[in-house]
Amino acid sequence: MTADPLVLLPELDRATDRVLRSAAALDDAAVAGPSLLPGWTRGHVLTHIARNADAYVNLLRWARTGERTPAYASAEARNADIEAGAARPSAAQLDDLRTAVARFASAAAELPAPAWAVSVEKSGGRKATAAKLVWDRLREVEVHHVDLDAGYTPADWPEAFSQHLLREVVNDLDSPDLVLRPDGLGHDLVIGSASAAPVVTGPAHAIAAWLAGRSPGKDLRVTPDGPLPTLPAWM
Repeated sequence: MTADPLVLLPELDRATDRVLRSAAALDDAAVAGPSLLPGWTRGHVLTHIARNADAYVNLLRWARTGERTPAYASAEARNADIEAGAARPSAAQLDDLRTAVARFASAAAELPAPAWAVSVEKSGGRKATAAKLVWDRLREVEVHHVDLDAGYTPADWPEAFSQHLLREVVNDLDSPDLVLRPDGLGHDLVIGSASAAPVVTGPAHAIAAWLAGRSPGKDLRVTPDGPLPTLPAWM
């Protein structure tokens, strides 16, 4: 998958349409029910996806105007906004999400070409160019769509997304020592040292989901035989 934001934007549009369809199928009881994230309802997840879109609107505004506009006013404000929106009924959740993603789409469409190269500061002080934000938003939508626990699973991720996410997580982790052998890739991916490391084999989406903490890895094979290694938390 390319990192070109203008190429990724249609992929993001398709991913957004998928999560909107899932959200539209949820009634009030389902929205209030548990998600796959500990302590969060589906309402928390939907609110987070919406507020995350607004956070990236702020960063795109920063790139366009040069005026420092943080993604969130603070970590505390971010958490408070999610809590405040989590208990809303399904219709309000869906309307908010539709409006937020439309704001992001407009902000991206209005960004002048030179502004994509501008560096901004994401949450936690991490710096990135505006161009990187489209991939970041796509990752948020796809991963949290799975967290919604509404029938969308890592097996539904597009293959290009799975491969890109897999490489990103591999680059972010430095332990435990692992050799990853995604089906059909043709070469191994290594975390830490390959010497005497277990080999984990399976579909790219299944390996990526396991590394990202979105799957217990039951579809994966380990050589030599044994349990999957314990992983550190990602993101």
